[in-house]
Amino acid sequence: MSVGKSIAPCLPYLRRFARALTGSQTSGDAYVVATLEALVADPSSFPRDIDAKIALYRIFLKLWSSVGVNAAPAAADAAERRLGAVTPRPRQAFLLRTVEGFSSEDVARILEVDEAEAQELVKTAGIEIAQQVATDVLIIEDEPIIALDIETLVEELGHRVCGIARTRDEAVALAKDKRPGLVLADIQLADGSSGLDAVNDILSGFDLPVIFITAYPERLLTGERSEPAFLITKPFQPDSVRAAISQALFFERKMQKA
Repeated sequence: MSVGKSIAPCLPYLRRFARALTGSQTSGDAYVVATLEALVADPSSFPRDIDAKIALYRIFLKLWSSVGVNAAPAAADAAERRLGAVTPRPRQAFLLRTVEGFSSEDVARILEVDEAEAQELVKTAGIEIAQQVATDVLIIEDEPIIALDIETLVEELGHRVCGIARTRDEAVALAKDKRPGLVLADIQLADGSSGLDAVNDILSGFDLPVIFITAYPERLLTGERSEPAFLITKPFQPDSVRAAISQALFFERKMQKA
């Protein structure tokens, strides 16, 4: 299969990534075009031994990095300038992981680093983003060890845990009292109550992003109601939780300013 046919299905996703990385559609598209021109000029530069999408993103980022487009674009909105303030390599890893949905292993392949370094880059981006959008976090989780693990992840990113609730009633009371900026919620709670009901009660009072961390994702992915934007399945990978927290807070604020 020709290079053109291999990468054609990937181009809409690369344009999305390019816009997020550069801060504007015009600039992003210019770099996509430059990438395509480079491939036309030298088709042999396209790796044939890896997935076509991974190869395309790798080539794009090599070109992007080579011309020093690392500052926030002058025309970017406030949210895009915040992302532009994140160090370039962590910014790339963060967007690959959260916007494009690549696994940590694939992020490592694109950036040509080992997986541990890729995970560290995503973590660094989360910390840098938290410096701009740090908030109070409510954890709704009835298992003490899991709650402690989540609390540690949240605080490592620079956020504050304003409470840990084990039941629906505790969660609603804490939310009313503390007014958190983010909720991390399990579904099955200690007294048999539902974390989903707790979240619905909280959202009836004020809006905030919610991340569900649950061993029962099928209870949310039914198609019968609006499904959550952020859903992590237990047992979870710390990197996935970190990325989801940063994504939820950063892009929630970006949507509010759109």
